[in-house]
Amino acid sequence: MKRVTPSCCGTKTRKDSCEKEIEIPEQIQKELEALGGFEALAGRIPLTAELEAKSQVYHALSDPLRLTILYLIRDQPLCVCVINRFMRLAGSKLSYHLNILKESGLIEGEYHGNWIIYSLTDTGREYIR
Repeated sequence: MKRVTPSCCGTKTRKDSCEKEIEIPEQIQKELEALGGFEALAGRIPLTAELEAKSQVYHALSDPLRLTILYLIRDQPLCVCVINRFMRLAGSKLSYHLNILKESGLIEGEYHGNWIIYSLTDTGREYIR
């Protein structure tokens, strides 16, 4: 059985980009017009590249293991062996998580001889306080 509703909410009607009628509540319509309309609202959304970069950072921050790594290196740079002493992960799994953190720009790794020393970037520091 198909449900028929004239609108999701509201009374004002506008045409969207598909030229079908959509209804907007009067209060929302007034506030939208005060903002400058649909075009102004769209102009407040960051560019796709910025949204993708933010998404990558939030993805990196979404895993408790990666957050733990960030907190481990918050106060001082550490090598993989020290990080893994706390994490107790298989080398490949730790490498995977470190790579995600690096690709998102939250950490960086600097070679010191045979060792890679990981530290927070300025971006990483913004998210871990």
